[in-house]
Amino acid sequence: MPKKSLYDTRFFIEYFYSNNKVLIKKLKDDLKEVKERLVSTITIHEIHCINLYKEGREVATLRSKIISRDFKILPVDYYTAIKSSEIRSKYRMPMADSIIAATAQIYKCPIVTDDPHFKEIKNLKTRWYITP
Repeated sequence: MPKKSLYDTRFFIEYFYSNNKVLIKKLKDDLKEVKERLVSTITIHEIHCINLYKEGREVATLRSKIISRDFKILPVDYYTAIKSSEIRSKYRMPMADSIIAATAQIYKCPIVTDDPHFKEIKNLKTRWYITP
């Protein structure tokens, strides 16, 4: 298991909303094993918005605070913006995904996700847990 990992929005969607108990256990085990858990500010934005829509402001705020407590929040700075725009242009992917990919490359860590956009990018590792 890697020392550090970047967690994508899709990780949190499964973590908060999946009915698959086997997958949720695997995701929780992953969190226990990774020492440095990273998340992009863009992921915070996306998951907060999803939680607002599905659960309301109180739950969205609580979950965002929990993430900020348990994960190191990584900003979108100048270097990330430039690198992500190059990834977005080359791979024709959504802006949020390109920012997350650039962040993972800058911090030299895998992304915990099942998003197929990331598999196209060279020099980018992903990790996900398939369940039967």
